[in-house]
Amino acid sequence: MHPSFTLHIMSDGTGETASAVARAVLVQYKQDQVNIIRHQNIRTKEQALSAIEKMQNKEKSLLIYTIVLPEIRKTIQEICRKEKIKSIDLLGPLFNNFDGVLESNEEKKPGLLRSVDEDYFKRIAATEFSLRHDDGKSVMRLKDADIVLVGVSRTSKTPLSIYLSFKGWKVANVPLVLGIPLPENLAEVDYRKIIGLTIDIDNLIRIRKNRLKKFGWNFNRGYADKVHILKEMDYSKDIFEKHRWPVVNVTDRALEETAGEVIRIIRARTGLSGDSLL
Repeated sequence: MHPSFTLHIMSDGTGETASAVARAVLVQYKQDQVNIIRHQNIRTKEQALSAIEKMQNKEKSLLIYTIVLPEIRKTIQEICRKEKIKSIDLLGPLFNNFDGVLESNEEKKPGLLRSVDEDYFKRIAATEFSLRHDDGKSVMRLKDADIVLVGVSRTSKTPLSIYLSFKGWKVANVPLVLGIPLPENLAEVDYRKIIGLTIDIDNLIRIRKNRLKKFGWNFNRGYADKVHILKEMDYSKDIFEKHRWPVVNVTDRALEETAGEVIRIIRARTGLSGDSLL
């Protein structure tokens, strides 16, 4: 069977928005014979004209378009009126109504939605990466991280990693355990991406004791013992100095403040750019 009509979708982006709207409507019709053609990345009047000229069986076609620039929308409207093509402008009426209630005018910049979507998926990927590489769980892909945090237990490695990943940074964190060597894969990481985390000893003792109390663990395990912690801190200091990694002290600092300092260091050392919010 031949299609009963052809649905043309014209967009200055991918056309996914118009396609989603069209599918939401078409599902209400028991109509399988619909030919859908997308005209993507239409950014000029000439491109719009060319796309419309290529349309076949215009009398059996419907054009749906999502175009940001008003001059191109106007051109499409005029051609469709002249050629007697049925058309629907999805964005124009919305822009007109939004202009009436919002103080600022629209950006008039095609492709912004795709940019927002790409940023969103980048953050999702960064978060997934950070969760997979939390607390030394996986060291096989450490070199793919934007940031690698190294420190003893309770130096905010995990919350800091997750917070930074929400900003689009792929973060791995590696625990320093007294007497246990660093993972060999850490040597594959660009040294400029590695940051050591430290904390004042008294604060660390207090944090660890509170954690032990919360979970009902025995205080004699050494986890919160001052002598043991002093050895841990000396061990971490020696490692940081040996590898010449910059060190951030997390003592009494808000997570946002620590994250800001980490990003400042990474940007200065590598030139990488993550989320612009920090």
